[in-house]
Amino acid sequence: MLLGSLSLRGRHIPAIFAMADMVLVNVLFGIVCAIYPHTADGGDMRLLWILVNLCYLPELWWGLRRGMQRALMLDTVARQALSDVALHGLFFLSSIALLRISGLSMRALVVFYGMMFAGMMLLRLGTRALLKHYRRRGHGYARVVIVGATPTGVRLASELRRDAGYGYRLLGFFDDGCPDGFSDNYVGPVDCLPEFLRRERVHQVFYCRGGNGEGLHAAEVLRMADEAGAEFFFVPALSRYVQRAMQLATVGQMSVLGVRPNPLKSRLNRMVKRSFDLAVSGVFLCVYPVIYAIVGTAIKLSSPGPVYFRQERTGYHGRSFTCLKFRTMRASADADTRQASAGDERVTRLGAFLRRTSIDELPQFVNVWRGDMSIVGPRPHMLRHTDDYSRLIEHYMARHAVKPGITGWAQVTGLRGPTDELWKMERRVEADVWYIENWTLLLDIKIVFRTIINALRGDSNAL
Repeated sequence: MLLGSLSLRGRHIPAIFAMADMVLVNVLFGIVCAIYPHTADGGDMRLLWILVNLCYLPELWWGLRRGMQRALMLDTVARQALSDVALHGLFFLSSIALLRISGLSMRALVVFYGMMFAGMMLLRLGTRALLKHYRRRGHGYARVVIVGATPTGVRLASELRRDAGYGYRLLGFFDDGCPDGFSDNYVGPVDCLPEFLRRERVHQVFYCRGGNGEGLHAAEVLRMADEAGAEFFFVPALSRYVQRAMQLATVGQMSVLGVRPNPLKSRLNRMVKRSFDLAVSGVFLCVYPVIYAIVGTAIKLSSPGPVYFRQERTGYHGRSFTCLKFRTMRASADADTRQASAGDERVTRLGAFLRRTSIDELPQFVNVWRGDMSIVGPRPHMLRHTDDYSRLIEHYMARHAVKPGITGWAQVTGLRGPTDELWKMERRVEADVWYIENWTLLLDIKIVFRTIINALRGDSNAL
């Protein structure tokens, strides 16, 4: 997300981690030289070691400018590590060519850069996990305030508090008045902000009011933050469903925000995702007959009825398809209109176990192989839910821009289960749209692993 805390320790965290990367590069190069003693036959080993370090300086500089991201996903770590390795390789090989250094072992270089990529991945994941643990214990946090008791400000507050490992401590809201029904910590009017910033040693100020709204302008709040030595961030009042990554651009002297393209609009990305679906579902379907025989026999013995529960659900671009599940309920007339709820009398004892462990979803690998579904994507809803929620929730149908999935981002972030209140479905739609707009193959792999972990633990939301 944003830079680290402005405390003494927080300021030095990016530099400490950058130096850890530098140490790792030297250790790995030393290991490669030990494995391949003739790495530089005919060349000066000391010169090569100097070049290895000099060629990492641009990445060191860029890493310090980029700072520490508080929320870092696996795919982001992988992209950064791959970028750093590629950049170092470009500089290093160019330097060797310019200096006409000969006799360098290409095998040693391949091993070095492979180890460098894996090492940076592990180091950065490990150091950031330690940092998040450190912050959860109440250290190294950023003291922040929000100007604007608006829906945008409330959503931002929810994100800041979502994980203590991000290291934010929200001190409260400032606005010209406290809105009716506002339940968060309202500190006072914006006029009181300068004294509060100095007294509480605030690190960051988030401005969440409209550009031409009432009260003090953003420029005035920026001046207050500058005088108190606090960082200032302007938060645009975008719809909660527009969560795509933005990039700042200028038109003349005007700043504008551009939306990055949806990654799954790329034909190549769709081919990659489909290939992943076929590979995973193909491997699983090789062992599926054994699972079907065991689970199917248990279902037949537990209650009368078919092994499969077949239901028409909304799929890609709003088209309906027949979704397969292992039957977990007794037959009922309202199966296609009534969602399962806590203590539902229709769920059999075996069905409760199948739901809790997600085994009931396994037949959907057949749907994936057929092309109706994907391994990862928004969960398909019954047709009646689509009709109802498309009228109640803005951009609800945007979740159908990709194929529905066996599992999804909403399911692994605690949003699985019945949607007996409208806000629960709204949160699920937000998560689904976020997934579509931030898709990567590594994100799919991460969701699959988190799904497996949740299934082994038993998901209490799976009713």
